[in-house]
Amino acid sequence: MVAEQGGPEDQKPQSDEARSAFVPPAGVEQPPGPSEDDHPTSEFAVPAGLQTEHPSSPGSASAPGGGNGSEHQASAFATPSGVQGHPAPAFTPAQGVPMVRLTKEAPWQDRMRTMLRMPVFERPAPESVQKTDDSGPAVPRVLDLTLRIGELLLAGGEGAEDVEAAMFAVSRSYGLDRCEPTVTFTLLSISHQPSLVEDPVTASRTVRRRGTDYTRLAAVFQLIDDITTAEHVEVSLEEAYRRLAEIRRNRHPYPGWVLTAAAGLLAGSASVLVGGGVLVFLAAAAGAMLGDRLAWLFAGRGLPEFYQFMAAAMPPAAMGIALTLTHSTDIRPSAVVTGGLFALLPGRALVAGVQDGLTGYYITAGARLLEVMYFFIGIVAGVLLMLYLGVQLGAQLNPEARFVPHDRPVVQILASMALTLAFAILLQQERSTVLAVTLNGGVAWVVFGAMARAGNISPVAATAVAAGLVGLFGQLFSRYRYTSSLPYITAAIGPLLPGSATYFGLLAFAQNEVDTGLALLSTAVATALAIAIGVNLGSEISRLFMRVPGGVEGGPSRRAAKRTRGF
Repeated sequence: MVAEQGGPEDQKPQSDEARSAFVPPAGVEQPPGPSEDDHPTSEFAVPAGLQTEHPSSPGSASAPGGGNGSEHQASAFATPSGVQGHPAPAFTPAQGVPMVRLTKEAPWQDRMRTMLRMPVFERPAPESVQKTDDSGPAVPRVLDLTLRIGELLLAGGEGAEDVEAAMFAVSRSYGLDRCEPTVTFTLLSISHQPSLVEDPVTASRTVRRRGTDYTRLAAVFQLIDDITTAEHVEVSLEEAYRRLAEIRRNRHPYPGWVLTAAAGLLAGSASVLVGGGVLVFLAAAAGAMLGDRLAWLFAGRGLPEFYQFMAAAMPPAAMGIALTLTHSTDIRPSAVVTGGLFALLPGRALVAGVQDGLTGYYITAGARLLEVMYFFIGIVAGVLLMLYLGVQLGAQLNPEARFVPHDRPVVQILASMALTLAFAILLQQERSTVLAVTLNGGVAWVVFGAMARAGNISPVAATAVAAGLVGLFGQLFSRYRYTSSLPYITAAIGPLLPGSATYFGLLAFAQNEVDTGLALLSTAVATALAIAIGVNLGSEISRLFMRVPGGVEGGPSRRAAKRTRGF
């Protein structure tokens, strides 16, 4: 055996390289082998003696197989014993997070409004509608385009919520996630954070000039619709910039002389609504056109809008006082002044301000309502100046003349539609929307007349109901055309504006009847608020009966806007 194994001369010592550094040298007593507990194991392995348990239901501390809960390992997230209810899970549940359904059939306004009302961590990942380079979207250019689109919308009179929804839609369409737009009265900003470890990119833009042009507003909405739902057309960044430049360069659809004629038609129609005849119609139209030209003159000289409204209110009031001095019994001078006020009352800014307040944008709402107050004070100053002058000249201004005969419903319905038509022209609306908004204004006056005059209901309540129908129909029209609802709403509320109560309240102040003046002006303010709230409520009611995206399994179908309980 020894020979077979080889002699000592055949056994050569191993080198240090062939021996492990951890092997004890020859002749040294070998240490005992490692115990079973010293074997390396995964730090996530279950220790011996413990059984893995699967809870039978979320939040349950008992495991299947029987036994009481004290003998088993309870989950750290389980509901403690004696506590009722199910606390919010601290981890992603096994069935996953409820998915938000954003239907493509809904308008982009509703889809983006739903996204804005969701917490950031619950928003679904953006699906880029528009193609970008392999390196990703050009973040500064996308943010700049978004701000320019938001500027046109805000300057055109859109509400802050709709402007934010539009900015959010544009940024997501070009692949920017985690964008937060912010809109105030004159400032727009948007912040984009690429990831949790990268610095955010923020850009802002200031709205320096405002102008009413609903044709331009409709073109911007069409551009946004093409960017967000472009299944039939591709809108690159360069194409979007080109179309936006064309929208800015386009001239207004109606020349200046048409706008002046529309102002005269609006004032004349309003004078017929409060009981005027043919001569009153002509006098009111002449006063309004003269005031419009005077306001354009002041604007060309760079004077603020306060003085423009003050100058525009003076000619209709002077025309009414001149007719009073003629002592003619066939002419209603109060109707002339009232018609001129209808053409000046800032109904559009009032509705936008109240809408921003109702949707939670209180800073923008406060600024817009302050703007309305300044415009109204300018109108009051111009009319009061003429009324004081008329009182000094001996004009017999009769406050009782505000009672209007109710035996001309057909004439007044036609006058309300003519007033709405003129208002639509002054707002520079598209010709395709003029007919719809004219019919909407006629329906609003029919409802108001049926409730306030035939039904003897409070004029303020009748105004709110009529304005609610205007908002409802305007929302339906806008959804059918996939555009803004303002062109279908703003002009239609023209016949409901409180021109008569405003004039007679100012007249009472001019005649030192302060209590009567305060009561009438309070009625005018209440009527204006009823119009604004009714329009917003009608729009919200329309959403209750329509499919709105954002439904979740087992949850509410629509998230509300930001709300507080006052504490």
